[in-house]
Amino acid sequence: MKNLKIMLFLSMMLPAAEGCGSRTAAAADTPQPPKVYFTREITPESLVRIYKALDRKAEGKVAVKISTGEPGGHNYLKPALIGDLVRMLNGTIVECNTAYGGGRADTQSHLRAAEEHGFTAIAEVDIMDADGDVALPVAGGRHLKEDYVGSHYPGYDFTVILSHFKGHMMGGFGGAIKNMSIGIASSAGKAWIHSAGRVREIDWSDLPEQDDFLESMAEAAKAVADHAGDRILYISVANRLSVDCDCDSNPHEPEMADIGILASLDPVALDRACTDLVRSSDDPGKAALIERIDSRHGMHTLDYAERLGMGSQRYELVEL
Repeated sequence: MKNLKIMLFLSMMLPAAEGCGSRTAAAADTPQPPKVYFTREITPESLVRIYKALDRKAEGKVAVKISTGEPGGHNYLKPALIGDLVRMLNGTIVECNTAYGGGRADTQSHLRAAEEHGFTAIAEVDIMDADGDVALPVAGGRHLKEDYVGSHYPGYDFTVILSHFKGHMMGGFGGAIKNMSIGIASSAGKAWIHSAGRVREIDWSDLPEQDDFLESMAEAAKAVADHAGDRILYISVANRLSVDCDCDSNPHEPEMADIGILASLDPVALDRACTDLVRSSDDPGKAALIERIDSRHGMHTLDYAERLGMGSQRYELVEL
């Protein structure tokens, strides 16, 4: 293992959010930054290796949260890539129905999409809001007091947030925080997040201010993280780096090359590392993804999540 110790703060590129405080406190007052493990190889073997590097064993009934991908789309994480890890963990692939219609808006259609994309061949697939939802408390949120998740979710002992890092039409980018917030939210819970806690059935023509949505997404993610405690870990695959999400049935083709696989016990550090590696890439195709992130004020999600105490944007990158 080659320790790069890249402490990629990049705060000079993006100002700290108002009220977050300085990221340049005296070293004596700064805790040891979380580690983010990184491998440039995107293979089933490297996915297992980076999981093991985290040194946190997924035990009991394991939920593996992925995006099953909207029918018509093709950038979602492929079963051939994730299958070895999912089987090793004896994991259940978990998802919740969408709030925007499409091919995964109801349980029957969602399971059909999961089967067509090959996921039912590697593991059981649980659409967690098939029987409704339950509320998790949100501590310290400005917008949400509760986060509505699929009712099956509390029945799992351990959560693996296995994300495809890419752009996103509304959030700027999709990574660990989006996957654990909107991804674990029920269909009605997704509407709750998108409306910043106003309604459980969304009117897409009447949305809140952008930062209110981004902050609600971070608050919902915190509810999941608080529920899981130390029974959760985060892995992100930065490949097929489209500006569009896997929820898009006709996503834009990627304009930059794949980066690799990253993993951490800190979701804020992980998402920050993914965005930092995009920005520091020498691939000119990165411009489209950076524009998507910044035009949606996407980094505010991490500033706010850090303020909520979810994690740190300071980290140590460790290359495997």
